[in-house]
Amino acid sequence: MSRLGLALVLALIWAAITGRFSLPNLLLGGGVSLLALLIIRKTFAPPVYLLKIRRAISLALLFLHELGMSAYRVSVLVLSPDMKSRLKPGIIAFPLTVKSDVEITLLANLITLTPGTLSVDVSKDRKFLYVHAISVPDKKALVKDIAGGFEAKIIEVFK
Repeated sequence: MSRLGLALVLALIWAAITGRFSLPNLLLGGGVSLLALLIIRKTFAPPVYLLKIRRAISLALLFLHELGMSAYRVSVLVLSPDMKSRLKPGIIAFPLTVKSDVEITLLANLITLTPGTLSVDVSKDRKFLYVHAISVPDKKALVKDIAGGFEAKIIEVFK
């Protein structure tokens, strides 16, 4: 919760305690709350779990966005009359920045759940994730999309 939101909640609590929900009383409660939050701002830090929840929600929203966009792209590809000329399947070796088993598994599962892509294998040294895609016109662009999307969000969630 932001400091402004917390000040608003504290102002409402102030009004409830005093028994008057008038505008001047709410402004007084809000002013006192903001002043108190300014004084203790260095000791007041958001709990780590709230930040992790926010990051996990951000990852989930990114996945839902990618799921929708990929489903649309695959359906356009499949329904196009010249599908064979537009298909450019390929397997890329995605260099992994994530290191733990949980992070690698989550990344592989998110890639597999996205239409048009499939995680094939992880190299023995755990430095590469092999990904098959239904259409790979530019391998570097696909690597950049995965690294800047799913992998970056997974790193945020687990740091």
